[in-house]
Amino acid sequence: MTTPGLSVWVVDDDESVRWVLEQALKQAQMVPRSFESGRELLRALERDKPDVLVTDIRMPDMSGLELMERLNHSDPDVPVIVITAHSDLDSAVSAYQGGAFEYLPKPFDIDEAMELVSRAARQNGRRASAEARTEKTPRIIGQAPAMQEVFKAIGRLSRSSMTVLITGESGTGKELVARALHDNSPRADRPFVALNTSAIAAELLESELFGHEKGAFTGAAERRIGRFEQADGGTLFLDEIGDMSPALQTRLLRVLAESEFFRVGGQTPIRVDVRVIAATHQDLGQAVVAGRFREDLYHRLNVMRIEVPPLRQRREDIPELARFYLERAAAELGVAPKTMSPAAADLLMRYDWPGNVRELVNICRRLTVTAAGREIVEQDLPKELGGLSAQPAADWTQELAHWAEGQLAAGPPTPLLDDALPALERTLIVAALRSARGKRLEAAKLLGWGRNTLTRKIKELGLEDRV
Repeated sequence: MTTPGLSVWVVDDDESVRWVLEQALKQAQMVPRSFESGRELLRALERDKPDVLVTDIRMPDMSGLELMERLNHSDPDVPVIVITAHSDLDSAVSAYQGGAFEYLPKPFDIDEAMELVSRAARQNGRRASAEARTEKTPRIIGQAPAMQEVFKAIGRLSRSSMTVLITGESGTGKELVARALHDNSPRADRPFVALNTSAIAAELLESELFGHEKGAFTGAAERRIGRFEQADGGTLFLDEIGDMSPALQTRLLRVLAESEFFRVGGQTPIRVDVRVIAATHQDLGQAVVAGRFREDLYHRLNVMRIEVPPLRQRREDIPELARFYLERAAAELGVAPKTMSPAAADLLMRYDWPGNVRELVNICRRLTVTAAGREIVEQDLPKELGGLSAQPAADWTQELAHWAEGQLAAGPPTPLLDDALPALERTLIVAALRSARGKRLEAAKLLGWGRNTLTRKIKELGLEDRV
């Protein structure tokens, strides 16, 4: 739904972007006005102001963020939509912290842009400005649309201490997202404490979370401060929350509801101010239905949810991720960083990455050590990525071609397949039976045959004495 007659100003040093937005705004019966620089727009603001401003972030004379900072002082009620080709986490967070109504990465859908303009015009005032934080945000790389949604969510929550549930497969980088939420929150100068609840034995997890008093149990030789107290004033990240026992779920619920708890063996309540960010690879909704997870705790944790996509759903990010982690691995080992050949990068993008980014990190470390040259080529990649397994295939077909050409050149040949097919079948049958340790049914499945077919072929090819 658009808003006819709306005054919309566009500032972007890219003439093509200005033209596209102008035409779309006119078709939506809005009134556009374009500027190619921030300074030109500021001069115009001395005489008039728009209903909505659309601005690029990176421009030669003045960045969009600097422009928003000036607007916060002179015209704080003008809603701003930020558009940029540099769609990284820092840009998203900075845009929202600078007071942007919305962040729109290029290339954008023009209908979505028009809808955002209408929504911005209907808002009641702008959010208060905030100073951009200088703390270093964890490196999260992503140009894929699914990652842009993650960046937007982090940016929208940058002024909040709201409880967040991060979901996604193992290895997708949920802790990185949690750290980014903390580093871009009002608690950024306070502790960030991370705990993988599935990595600690159930009988020890209670003490790990809440601490214990001296003598609370055998081996408790002194008082211990738990993770909640360590994170007081800051953020506690609880990874794999779905594996927590029902008893601990109950204790966690009380802390979230009342902001206090007792140390194990303690009699005095401990009050804390902690933002909890939880993460899981499980479907907690299904866990609630199955009775494995408390419904009331689920709703306490699921105030805001961020879904981190698996790597196979953001394949366009793989080359940049590989470059980054190859550089990091080289720095750790004190060697020159390796680069990825286009063919090797193509194989990486075709792989499904069941271990997600964590698997890619490990592959980059391995290749930094094992690849012979400065450039990683197809043959350097492990078999599961299509590297080493591709080379033998090329070799045996090449050898087969040489054999066939030799047979044909030798003078009146017998039919090639009369010799080649039996030899090929013998070789594959023996290999399959070795792999299956002599189990014919399993070997037949490896060959794509039924057991009767395998038995018949063994007899026809005279392999009874060899298998």
